[in-house]
Amino acid sequence: MKKESSISRRSFLKSSAMAGALGAIGTGGSAVALSSCCGGGKADAIKPLKEPGTYYVPDLVDFAADGKELKAGVIGCGGRGSGAAFNFLNAANGVTITALGDTFKDRVDDLAGKLKSEKGIDIPESQRFVGLDAYKQVIDSGVDVVLVATPPFFRPLHFQYATEKGKHSFLEKPICVDAAGYRTILATAKQAVAKNLSVITGTQRHHQRSYVESFKQIQNGLIGEITGGTMYWNGGMLWYRERQAGWSDCEWMIRDWVNWKWLSGDHIVEQHVHNLDVFTWFTGLKPVSAVGFGSRQRRVTGDQYDNFSIDFEMENGIHMHSMCRQISGCASNVSEFIQGTRGSWSSNTMEIKDLTGTVVWKYDGEAEKAAFKQTDPYTLEHVNWINHIRSGKVIDQASETAVANMAAIMGRESAYTGGKTTWDELTSSTLDCTPADLNLGKMDMSGFVVPVPGTK
Repeated sequence: MKKESSISRRSFLKSSAMAGALGAIGTGGSAVALSSCCGGGKADAIKPLKEPGTYYVPDLVDFAADGKELKAGVIGCGGRGSGAAFNFLNAANGVTITALGDTFKDRVDDLAGKLKSEKGIDIPESQRFVGLDAYKQVIDSGVDVVLVATPPFFRPLHFQYATEKGKHSFLEKPICVDAAGYRTILATAKQAVAKNLSVITGTQRHHQRSYVESFKQIQNGLIGEITGGTMYWNGGMLWYRERQAGWSDCEWMIRDWVNWKWLSGDHIVEQHVHNLDVFTWFTGLKPVSAVGFGSRQRRVTGDQYDNFSIDFEMENGIHMHSMCRQISGCASNVSEFIQGTRGSWSSNTMEIKDLTGTVVWKYDGEAEKAAFKQTDPYTLEHVNWINHIRSGKVIDQASETAVANMAAIMGRESAYTGGKTTWDELTSSTLDCTPADLNLGKMDMSGFVVPVPGTK
């Protein structure tokens, strides 16, 4: 089977209009323009960064094509796992969920109840699995595909086992928290391709039409050569779980997982990876080094920071600035900005401006709503995944997501230590966040401390 990670099989419409090419999105045989060009005057000739057909663009149709029936198992039944389960069910006909697994029984039973009441899907007790090894039981239960939405630390192991057993995987982001997990992801992704297994990750901007159209415009050369950018995820404090009577050390940390580095990777990895992924996706570059800082100001539980600022140097020498914060009551901004020699793009407005500040292209969200019934990128990523599985045309998104994931890890480690991190050193390092005594009971909590930069 043909691997589909960089080459598009479809041709996309191009037409010059004042300042660039109009984008189009495939609709199963027709094309709908979802862009508008603005401004005036004669534009200089635009040189594409990449020629159409040399990079992958997903076919974002409303609903997956009918085909082989697919039975899915959900591994990780919390908020995101539950969301992914319904996204999967809403993406196609002939798909169902037959097995659930989570560390805790209440999570499994809660999702089972929702599936029963909202979709009429009855998961028997024999197909509800609990514990740290529940993933194996789900994968071995006769499913065709798995939705992996456990805390990020566990995802490389779960992906590896699913691939060994011949299952297609949906991996929620991030897909690893350390160098050991990164290497496992890359090796497993190669095995998945060799086995003709399709893998999609939860970087939903890759399946959001406004981002896909923006990506195409930038590849068409509308902002010129990319010279840098700034990626933002500045928002409020996330949820946390105060320790309850009867919870073991491990149970507390897993229930409070977004606040512990070994489980989430810290918020620069768990959340800000979305924004870093946009830059590595749009540029096709990986970072060679990172220097940054961060601190812990108001986080209540766990051992993480609540703000980071990182300067990344990319392969061709340009710089990307990363800024993320989880502190309530501060200025918020979740977006991406990319600068080029001809102009700039911002996801805040989904506009491209020339060097005078004049808007020369803008994504038409109203046209999308008129042309498509499905506009939710969380569902569209499952539409694309199912279409690849049913068509036999393999897609490997894990290898691409791993680049942004490792960039986030580089930034985190630079902030934690106060030193400069490099891609080559970190990807080959022994960095492994696995607790020495991982179990569901008592653990040595002395190692879970907030890092202090500049110290050993």
